[in-house]
Formats: sequence, structure tokens, C-alpha cells
Amino acid sequence: MAAITGPITGEAKNTVAEVLQGALVDLIDLSLVAKQAHWNLVGPHFRPIHLQLDEVTSLARTHMDEIAERAVALGINPDGRAATVARSTKLPQPDGGWLEDGKVVATMTDLLDGISKRMHERVHTTEEPDPVTQDLLIAVAQEIDKQHWMFQAQR
Repeated sequence: MAAITGPITGEAKNTVAEVLQGALVDLIDLSLVAKQAHWNLVGPHFRPIHLQLDEVTSLARTHMDEIAERAVALGINPDGRAATVARSTKLPQPDGGWLEDGKVVATMTDLLDGISKRMHERVHTTEEPDPVTQDLLIAVAQEIDKQHWMFQAQR
């Protein structure tokens, strides 16, 4: 099978590949953590947090597909396998069992803060080697920052 090649090569391609893979892992695990919290949430603020967790899951799933497809367009193999995500994630994992709404808000605030910081670093890293990838990451960062603000406001 012929390899797919893209518009960037060399060290620029390696830099962008690392950035895209990190973003992909963050987004895949964000979708999983948000769904886990969504399914196990309890407390007086259940309904709005339950719905907000669905929003987070949806944005993560949409953007992880865009990130993976950008990688492929550049001739980079995205790796979204469960073992890869488990081995490389930087996201704190929620406790098992029922999750009290206040704890979910705190966990999601902290988790989104970490993702936001990494996305902003990725935006900076891709400015020179690939402005198209940078543009995708800016869109992700914008939505992550919005969700971070919305969870933080509930603390």
C-alpha cells in the first residue's frame, strides 16, 4: 500500500505529528471522562451538569475527528487506540461509582484547564510549521476555554 504524503515534510512534519497526536489523545480521553461522569452523576445540580457533559463529549468527538483527519491529510497516522490513549493520557481520571455534582464540576474544571494549557502550547508550536493545523487547534482551544469557564463558574 502506498504511503500518503502531505504538504509538509521533515522536522516540521514531526513537530506537527507530535502536536496532533497529543491533541487527539486529549480529546479522545476527554470524551470518555465526560461520558463516565455523565453516566454516574448525582446531586441537586444533576440536570444542567448532565447536559453540559454531553456538550463536552460532543465537542471532543467532533474535534478529535477533525484532528485525526488533518493528520491523515499530512501523511501522519493518528493513533486513537484504547491502549495508546490509556498509556499517553495526561487527564486525571474520575473515581469509580457515583460522582457528586460538586466533585464533577471541580474535576472537569481542572481537567479542562490542563487541556486548555496544552492546546494553547500546541497553537504556539504550530504557528511556523503549519498554520492550517494551528487554525484547527485555535478552534479547539476556543471551545475548551468556553467549557472551562462554564464549569469554573459553577464552583
